Amino acid sequence: MEKSVQITLIIVGAIVLLSLIGYSLFYQGPTINANGIATVYAEPDVISVYFTIQTKAETAQDAKDQNNEIFDKVLTELIKTGLERKDVATEYFNVNQNYEWNGRTQQQNGYIAVHSVKIKLSTEELDKVSKIIDAGIDNGADLNYINFELSQEAQNKAKAEALEQATLDAKAKAEGIATGLGKSLGRIISIQTSDFNYYPWRVYGSEDMAGTSNEAKAAVTDIQPGEREIQGSVTVIFGLR
Repeated sequence: MEKSVQITLIIVGAIVLLSLIGYSLFYQGPTINANGIATVYAEPDVISVYFTIQTKAETAQDAKDQNNEIFDKVLTELIKTGLERKDVATEYFNVNQNYEWNGRTQQQNGYIAVHSVKIKLSTEELDKVSKIIDAGIDNGADLNYINFELSQEAQNKAKAEALEQATLDAKAKAEGIATGLGKSLGRIISIQTSDFNYYPWRVYGSEDMAGTSNEAKAAVTDIQPGEREIQGSVTVIFGLR
């Protein structure tokens, strides 16, 4: 019985979807194309610290083993700061042949292992960042950068709000145009989500500084998370009547 109900719902859903597609394809009346834009504000709720562990050796296995040894030391010290294992994530790990320039030619010189690690914590745990930086650098990892970010939950909330407001903006614009023409809005012909812009907020990057732990700590201490703009946009086509 349940299976037959599911099949019926699928068939009904397909009919409705095909009807909407058909309506949008074969509608021949006048239309209004309105682009809606909205800006919302969100405060970062996550701070992420990114390290890279890089090791070179004559063989791929040795490069990998040396890299794992450093990672184990870093992980042990990170856990001592109060982090849990789940807070430390591998972003990238690879072992490749190492090529170096010798005059005008490029020659293979052993192997290189690269392990990129991300430590994610709540912005309420900002006081832990200095210890995390020391745990990584003092045990052989290179500090890449530090970001303020939105958790997935915070992103979803901001996205829903931005797109909702953008849709209302598109409708208001279309209604204004329709009124000016002495018409009123008809059915929605199509809706397209143009974009939802969100980028992490860089606090520190080793490429812009000397890369010392003191500079990184100072950057995190001096810059506090604040609200940032997030934009959403949609394009809606309305029929006129």
